[in-house]
Amino acid sequence: MTQPEATKKGAEPAMLTGRMLIAMPGMGDPRFEHAVVLLCEHSAEGAMGLMVNKANIDLDMPTLLAQLDIDASADLSSRPVHFGGPVELGRGFVLHSADYATESATLEVTGDLHMTATLDVLEDIGHGRGPSAWMMALGYAGWGPGQLEAELMQNAWLVCDGSNRLIFDLPNAEKWEAALETLGVAALALSSEGGRA
Repeated sequence: MTQPEATKKGAEPAMLTGRMLIAMPGMGDPRFEHAVVLLCEHSAEGAMGLMVNKANIDLDMPTLLAQLDIDASADLSSRPVHFGGPVELGRGFVLHSADYATESATLEVTGDLHMTATLDVLEDIGHGRGPSAWMMALGYAGWGPGQLEAELMQNAWLVCDGSNRLIFDLPNAEKWEAALETLGVAALALSSEGGRA
């Protein structure tokens, strides 16, 4: 397996915005066990991403909207709130399809995947006027300058292309293995030792 561009000596760092990180077994941080993280931003200053496969077991969408005093007419009882990562757990983010945007508050992650972090997207979702596909997350995963690159060199993560289907259509329990499958890797074949070629 070749090293990611970001880890080759002398190469300019390859920015991974819009790609997904797949946690390797034995990473050592239980918060990221079997995590799939969409990188929403990656630059020389660091990286920010959202875990897309871990639901917040203590909170669902109706409860969150009620806490924010947002009246909802849409039935969101089956929609979870996700654990986006361990940083700023009170901060909310909505990953969504590109058919929705707000003035100056929506970040284009990829051409068909956007992120909005303002209350108006939740109000629109609550009234059935939001994006056609969406996922709500509280908290995020963050890396300082060079930190993610170092973790990639230590084989903590595999990198695959971002996928709206994987984020929005699959059950959380299937996303880690599905992300591995996009790379042709079987989950059973992974060792927690993480060898080097």
